[in-house]
Amino acid sequence: MKIRFLHAGMGTYMKKQGIIFDMDGVLFDTEKYYYDRRANFLAQKGISIDHLPPSFFIGGNTKQVWENILRDDYDNWDVPTLQEEYNAYKQDNPLPYKELIFPDVLKVLNEVKSRGLKIGLASSSVKADILRALEENHLDGFFDVVLSGEEFKESKPNPEIYLTALKHLNVEANQALIIEDSEKGIAAGVAAGVEVWAIKDNRFGMDQGAAKGLLDNLIDVLDLLK
Repeated sequence: MKIRFLHAGMGTYMKKQGIIFDMDGVLFDTEKYYYDRRANFLAQKGISIDHLPPSFFIGGNTKQVWENILRDDYDNWDVPTLQEEYNAYKQDNPLPYKELIFPDVLKVLNEVKSRGLKIGLASSSVKADILRALEENHLDGFFDVVLSGEEFKESKPNPEIYLTALKHLNVEANQALIIEDSEKGIAAGVAAGVEVWAIKDNRFGMDQGAAKGLLDNLIDVLDLLK
């Protein structure tokens, strides 16, 4: 079955006016690449993240998690400098977005656009990476609004990024869908009052139980719009 409901209730097949996509793990298969890049950088500093499950990092950004990474050593590190060095490391090791895009992204966005829905992108990634991912894959023209977690005081699971996307799209929460994958992202969408569907996680052991339901693949989004 392509679509699996986790929560009963009306709304899924009501007419929607807008859809907001997360980026990582939804449009691009980047989550493992992010984890490995972060682990490699920290290993060079003699810092281990073996005490944290991969799912802990998914849907957020490193700025949020230094205390959890460093634990009792937190006060012994110059964290702002560590963050700057990590930012530089990311610049030197960019993601190969052309290789990581999921195969059905273009088909899904074309179909959603042809149905007249407004389309938003709300990602915890930095804005420069988001724009590069979209431009390299010629996707930038599909989105009516593109938001990055770095534009907000708090990133997901805070709902502000999704509330702002709704405002830009001029769409009410009950007229929208959110497509996510991470626990933090699902929580943010639910807190914004929007129906959230998750791309089913088969790798990281994420708890996706707060979503309305699970989609096997991105192409299954189209079944929600029938």
